[in-house]
Amino acid sequence: MAIVFITGSTDGLGRAAALSLLDQGHRVVLHARSTDRVTSLGELASRCEGVVVGDLQSGAEARGIADQVNAIGRMDAVIHNAGVYTQRSRGSTPEGHAVTLAINTLAPYMLTALIERPARLIYLSSGLHRGGAGSLNDLDWTKRSWDSAKAYAESKLHAVALASALPRRWPRILSNAVDPGWARTKMGGAGAPVDVQTGQATQSWLAVGDDPAALVSGRYWHHMQQQEPAGEAVDPGFQDELIEKLGEMTGVELPRS
Repeated sequence: MAIVFITGSTDGLGRAAALSLLDQGHRVVLHARSTDRVTSLGELASRCEGVVVGDLQSGAEARGIADQVNAIGRMDAVIHNAGVYTQRSRGSTPEGHAVTLAINTLAPYMLTALIERPARLIYLSSGLHRGGAGSLNDLDWTKRSWDSAKAYAESKLHAVALASALPRRWPRILSNAVDPGWARTKMGGAGAPVDVQTGQATQSWLAVGDDPAALVSGRYWHHMQQQEPAGEAVDPGFQDELIEKLGEMTGVELPRS
């Protein structure tokens, strides 16, 4: 059975994915933003291999999360599930970055580079990524007026680009991006059309599935079906420039092999 690390797994799609994998007999490592959030896990924590704690908006804490995961052992898969949507202002992380960028883009990049390389990587994106073009001109929102919807779209474009770039750098791993749809979570709201079980199904399947359809890389998925993402996301030039800029911003290099 596989062991899977899931970021942002105290509630919503992350928690649903954890429960689904546990019910299938797999092992799971959870992630909570704070010790207070660990308490909310209840008996779920006792079913898991461990709970790592750290706030993904902090670069230092993201490094700490990677250290905690590595101390548990090599994961078979990592699901980069954590994310934020509406931020009324740009905000500022301990390193001075926009909060949306830090949590949705910088953190998964850092964890990808710093966690011992698993066999499979899954990045949660959104259909809204198609509205994220042009982000490399001002990744950190230091020149533009803040636009929370645009910042979210850009960050989800980055997720697809990173997932699509990794097969060129790390050909032995499987890397995919998933649009879970507008799901009924705290982020999505009670009126969202997609239930959490449907929303979590694709990423859980990609993390542990052994049928040929799941053993692919560099693809973009929505509800168990492959789709075409935005052209910028699959452009090698865009991918390489993005990765270079993220390395400069975080001080963390993504290995090439």
